Amino acid sequence: MDDKLSVLARADDARLKRFAETLIPHLGEVEVVQSRSGLVMLPMRDTAGGVAFHLGEVLMSEAHIRSGEAIGYGMRRGHDLEASMAMALVDLALKTDTHADACSAFCAAEAKKLAEADDATLRRVEATRVNMETF
Repeated sequence: MDDKLSVLARADDARLKRFAETLIPHLGEVEVVQSRSGLVMLPMRDTAGGVAFHLGEVLMSEAHIRSGEAIGYGMRRGHDLEASMAMALVDLALKTDTHADACSAFCAAEAKKLAEADDATLRRVEATRVNMETF
């Protein structure tokens, strides 16, 4: 489940919202427990000393929803409460086994797109690397 939350946290906003909309009729009555945005500290680790420090603050949106005893959670970067709510809906659907196959397929497709985007970014970064020993 945790890997799916990581994927959903970075999934494309528009695709996530469209997919979550399809789940609403199947989830039954859903209670919004909390929907908010705010700043959270971004922790980093100094690779040389291994010391943790806070790099700065990041704007995040967060949603908690409930259906019966099950709770769905979503937290995404930025001030997009709809996207965090969509993430919470997918999380709730996974926890209640509502269209779990469709949710897993959506997460897998998004994970593949994110991996491809990450690979392209790393390739662009690698192209700028300079080996200082050759000078």
